[in-house]
Amino acid sequence: MKDYQIFERFVWFHKQVQGKKYPNAAKLADHFGLSVRTASRNIDNMRHYFGAPLQYDATRKGYYYADHDFELPYLHASQEELLAVLLSRKLLAHVAGGHISRAIQSFGNKMFSAAADLGLTAAKLDEAFSATWHGYSPTQADTFQQVADALLQERLLTFQYTTPRTGETTDRQCEPYHLQHYMGSWVLLGWCRTRFDWRKFFLSRMSDVSINKGTFHPRPATEWRNLLDGAFGIFQGPGKQTVVLRFTADRSRWIREQIWHPQQQIFDHDDGSLDLVIPVADFREIKLRILQYGSDVEVIEPETLRKEMAEEIVKMTAIYK
Repeated sequence: MKDYQIFERFVWFHKQVQGKKYPNAAKLADHFGLSVRTASRNIDNMRHYFGAPLQYDATRKGYYYADHDFELPYLHASQEELLAVLLSRKLLAHVAGGHISRAIQSFGNKMFSAAADLGLTAAKLDEAFSATWHGYSPTQADTFQQVADALLQERLLTFQYTTPRTGETTDRQCEPYHLQHYMGSWVLLGWCRTRFDWRKFFLSRMSDVSINKGTFHPRPATEWRNLLDGAFGIFQGPGKQTVVLRFTADRSRWIREQIWHPQQQIFDHDDGSLDLVIPVADFREIKLRILQYGSDVEVIEPETLRKEMAEEIVKMTAIYK
């Protein structure tokens, strides 16, 4: 917020100079309720960070541009800041059924109000940049609201949960601990009092969600932090295994550009192929990822995963006969 406020001052001062109103530190301080010292520092920063060719006219007691064609940069944002805006406006707004989108819209109106004078509007940003997920599971707005409230208030949740593998729907009671935005879908990590174990629940598979009146005593984070990361994919657990995938020389050029896991290792071979080494706690998701690359990848280790992939290929071959 501090950076946004400072940039707002830059925009105002820039427009004053462009309009030949000869602003100075006292006028900037009066307009934004600052000390003259802070306003003077902001003017110096315009020179330092933007290269603004500001010159002081003693007779008019204000500033002008030595180069009348000077413009402030349209986008004073880092790659990370821009990505944050894109993710919030393009992704989070769609996967929480509109609940988040209303908050984002309010924030966006404030953020773009100052930059609009420079031509940076929400429409311009949407036209120039994009960010896209596919294959995610949208979440209903009411479900997201209930789960988020229960999480922040340390209240028990009750809901019905449908398992896609069998289509079975069961009643669950859960202590919510963490909401994870994974590949476009919202996932709740909680202690399931129905199964007496830690579980991850996709919010898109919940229905009839309600918050219980009573609170619960939170379990220490040391019990569940390891269930969020450490191994490849959404499925975590204590029994991590090292998976070695060998990619062909043609496919290796793409794999070298990708991050599958923060702890991954890559080993190059003389023929141009490479081995990608990652920790995996559950084979379900990695098997789908391996199938994505077809004959361009081979499972080297562990032998159990290699056998499972071989069995899957036999089933696929039978289908295409």
